[in-house]
Amino acid sequence: MQSLSLAYRQLNTLILGKPQAIRLALACLIARGHLLIDDVPGVGKTTLAHGLAASLGLDYRRVQFTSDLLPADILGVSIYQRDSSRFELHKGPVFAQLLLADEINRASPKVQSALLEAMEERQASIDGQTHPLPAPFFVVATQNPGEQMGTFPLPESQLDRFLMRISLGYPPREAERALLMGEDRRAMLARLRPVMAPETLLALAAAARGWALLAGRDYLLPEDVKAIFLPVAAHRLQSATGAPVEQELDRLLSHVAIP
Repeated sequence: MQSLSLAYRQLNTLILGKPQAIRLALACLIARGHLLIDDVPGVGKTTLAHGLAASLGLDYRRVQFTSDLLPADILGVSIYQRDSSRFELHKGPVFAQLLLADEINRASPKVQSALLEAMEERQASIDGQTHPLPAPFFVVATQNPGEQMGTFPLPESQLDRFLMRISLGYPPREAERALLMGEDRRAMLARLRPVMAPETLLALAAAARGWALLAGRDYLLPEDVKAIFLPVAAHRLQSATGAPVEQELDRLLSHVAIP
């Protein structure tokens, strides 16, 4: 409990004015889910992912998704070694505990699909052989708005691999002033120290439980489910009326009585 609180406070000094997003991100990772951060460039998406890895003591790799990226650039490739007369696997960045898939919707659907097996089964198949991924294994993907040029919409099967989708948005006025006057975030990242062992994360199970745990409780309340409902459900559904999905889900929640 205390280590989670320390991680939460440490991340709040790094990402200013976004306590709700930080708490959701931690709850998602505690629940062994994967996180999609959907927002415009420059609001701290990459900094949050790097900060999560540093605070939780996770091996961290970043892949910049581009239109010319290949599946082998993520998974790795087997290379023939003349000295040993055999093929040797050169593991790709997917063999990390926290993989940042930066601007995931700028890569082609073929490359996006390279992550499907890894995210669902926590293993990677390369040249007919299956290789387990590290534990814990988390994917944090960032996504630019779909109306920007050079983007490929994520298919439903890929979206479903993400437990939550969140947005950071621009910081409030006070936080933005503190950011401009304060220390460079890259220097702060270099000083972050792990407050939790990665093995601790493997004992925790679901997003609502993670949310309750971050509140200092070992039991669930209806408010916990309500708090994580939109980030968990919104990217998996489509509105039949054309209204924003979040608006429809808010309407549904308003009709559910909480005793």
